[in-house]
Amino acid sequence: MREVGIDISKQKSKGIELYLGKVLFQYLVTVCDDADQNCPTVWPGVNVRMHWSFEDPAKFEGSKEERLAKFRQVRDLIENKIKEWVAEQRLAVR
Repeated sequence: MREVGIDISKQKSKGIELYLGKVLFQYLVTVCDDADQNCPTVWPGVNVRMHWSFEDPAKFEGSKEERLAKFRQVRDLIENKIKEWVAEQRLAVR
């Protein structure tokens, strides 16, 4: 992520308990099939639940360089999907 100017060095996985009753989310987006199957299907306040299926790069097998390339590929695909979705939302508001 540093390659694209995003510092995630202090980020960590967080449980649902951290957010329940504290933050209102209107959208829930899962990005891998495992998350789609195992994440809660109901989240308080969520109006729209979406699944964008991307290959899980952590499950990819290959050399270190090949795995890194897979992570970069999936990262870029997710970025493009987010940009497309935001553009669609902007058009819908007009």
